[in-house]
Amino acid sequence: MKYVDAKEVFAEIPDEITLAISISGCPIHCSGCHSKYLWADTGEELNSEVLSTMLEEHFGITCVCLMGGDQDPSYINHLAHYVKQNSDVRVAWYSGRDDIDENIELENFDYIKVGPYIDEQGPLNVQTTNQRLYRVLDGKLEDITSRFWKPKY
Repeated sequence: MKYVDAKEVFAEIPDEITLAISISGCPIHCSGCHSKYLWADTGEELNSEVLSTMLEEHFGITCVCLMGGDQDPSYINHLAHYVKQNSDVRVAWYSGRDDIDENIELENFDYIKVGPYIDEQGPLNVQTTNQRLYRVLDGKLEDITSRFWKPKY
């Protein structure tokens, strides 16, 4: 599995300083995708050694978000397990699948986003979105998608 970049962001996971790692080789190919460059199998190898270096270099983050990886959910699960066992940061996964893959062990994650981008329904920050962001608490999924929505006055 390869990644293209890793950036510190504040908008992907509510209340977290997140290191968002953009994984290439996306098999979903959503119509209207804003990251079509991630469809190709390009970039550098992503493994536990690379993750360890990233965690050292990005002091102060509170979460690592694996952005993609739908081509190999079991490997995403492996990477999440590594982060959980070797750091004190939370772990998130952004999947373009409709459901959480059977190879995902919830105890390795604190957040999981599912759902392909559907242009007519919009992204996470609109109430019509089909995408869902879940917080994982005690093996259960709590839908926190509404945290992205602007309050109505």
